[in-house]
Amino acid sequence: MSKEKPPNVLIIVADDLGFSDTSPYGGEIDTPNLQKLADEGLRMTGFHTAASCSPTRAMLLSGTDSHIAGLGCMAEKIASALRKAPQIFKGKPGYEGYLNYRVAALGEILQDAGYFTLMSGKWHLGLEKAHGPHARGFTKALSFLPGGGNHFNHEPQLYGLKEKPTAIFKGDGIWMKDRDFINGSTDLPKDFYSSNTFMDHFLDVLKERTTDEQNQPFFGYLPFTAPHWPLQAPQEVIKKYRGKYDDGPVALRDRRLQSLIEKGLVPPDVVPAPLHMLKTKPWEELSKEEKRKSSRAMEVYAAMVDLIDVNIGRVRNYLEETGELDNTFIVFMSDNGAEGQLLEALPVLAGYTVEDIVKKYYNNSLDNIGNYNSFVWYGPQWAGAATAPSRGAKSHSTEGGIHCPCIVRYPPSLRQAGLITNAFTTVMDIVPTVLDLAGLKHPSPIFRGREVVPVRGKSWRPILERPDDQNVQIYKDMDIVGWEQLGIAAVRVGDWKALFLPPPKGPGRWELYDLSKDLGEVQDLAESRPEKLKEMLQHYETYFQETGMFDSLTMYHEALKQKRAEKRGAGDNRSVSYTFTLWQSLSFLQARFINLLKGNWNDE
Repeated sequence: MSKEKPPNVLIIVADDLGFSDTSPYGGEIDTPNLQKLADEGLRMTGFHTAASCSPTRAMLLSGTDSHIAGLGCMAEKIASALRKAPQIFKGKPGYEGYLNYRVAALGEILQDAGYFTLMSGKWHLGLEKAHGPHARGFTKALSFLPGGGNHFNHEPQLYGLKEKPTAIFKGDGIWMKDRDFINGSTDLPKDFYSSNTFMDHFLDVLKERTTDEQNQPFFGYLPFTAPHWPLQAPQEVIKKYRGKYDDGPVALRDRRLQSLIEKGLVPPDVVPAPLHMLKTKPWEELSKEEKRKSSRAMEVYAAMVDLIDVNIGRVRNYLEETGELDNTFIVFMSDNGAEGQLLEALPVLAGYTVEDIVKKYYNNSLDNIGNYNSFVWYGPQWAGAATAPSRGAKSHSTEGGIHCPCIVRYPPSLRQAGLITNAFTTVMDIVPTVLDLAGLKHPSPIFRGREVVPVRGKSWRPILERPDDQNVQIYKDMDIVGWEQLGIAAVRVGDWKALFLPPPKGPGRWELYDLSKDLGEVQDLAESRPEKLKEMLQHYETYFQETGMFDSLTMYHEALKQKRAEKRGAGDNRSVSYTFTLWQSLSFLQARFINLLKGNWNDE
């Protein structure tokens, strides 16, 4: 292989993987290929994503904040809000619900630079052809467009359906191959299993490259749908984990924490956050049957992670055989913290919840859990075990929702292998890092005839070249990184972090933490350090303005209040239009919100 050939790029994303699930991060799940990747590469303990999947994916492929890239809020939540309050998100830049064209996507940039681009897996960045992977730079792609679906491609609730399903479930027209939609019921393999099928296609594309394509560097994107719910895996793999979780999530958390400490991934004096519960019953209060079903769900989850690792081994072996491995910049990451939601009430079809669908179409008996016709999730306590020592889980702006595993392998730049870096990094850094290693510049302000924004992320080259130096930080003391989705917010500058969790996720006020001493976010310093909180809120205001976001949560709830009032009939015979009244009130609320950001919460 020519030394002058630019690096290949392989980005692998696990869906809702917990921080400590894999062996490189202290987990007991059998993941030897990820362990080998870590031994030959670099583990990051300061890597951060968005709190949920599609915003992370937008940041990953754009190098900028999700509020700029089109996923200021998840598309599913935007769609739900538009049904109830259509004026909230409509026409708002950054809230399109797909990867917008204000950004240059990494696939597009590398495609124009002569890369062979391919993708296989979950897209979750737009359901229309113009927003699909082929349109955004992937020449070859087998793509599952929405956010989640059956891992055996079994969707009985969609067969013969007249209602339009919500975007979280797949059906005809939600799968694409290259530039065309395909039929999910007839055009996929009969032995479909998500992780295996995605890797089959990925390897087939690589093996079928022409001579000219083999001479091109490649950019491969492998976003698995596992281990996202529903938890499903082949029974022979599930049996490997039979009985491993019979002592429950608290015991698992304790073992994982000890392993994290022993591996040097968290400090020995770390104070973990309380276990994520969401008002569920403690393990010791469950019946024997409830314990058996709960531990079985965790066994299935472990099997799903196991199969991700098996398939990573397949692509690694192929790249070794072709001599391409050591010239490939590899990133493995999770898209957010472990999923800890209780999903029973989640709407799936018009008038139907997940619980309704499960009762009608699926068999969740103990012996059937994990099969194609089962539909389970593992709940908040197992998720809390996976995110420890951090607080919360997916969809939270606490560390449990945004602090994720990330392994990097690239021998040409990595001066020493098998090390751990605690440097703060973000998913936005991947684009500038890839471009830096490939010797390319970001194309802003004009790309393919349109205006595009620059990146907000930073290149990891300094970390790769000095991995043993824990003083290397690519984000400086005054660099601002923020998070927000429907009012769930945070801002970080250095080791200081302010966060806001509206009820019921949190107390509905700003909290303050020093993450250099408090990874579990258990010691709220908001009252004892009011001047620091005020400073952090000023940083949040900067982030708020730079990203073009708006206070969607307040506006949404005010719109719903107005709608309910109209239905009841206000009785005061006001002739002022709904729109005028709404926006008049929202202007006041927006001003109050800015006052809050400035620290003026006691003005009244």
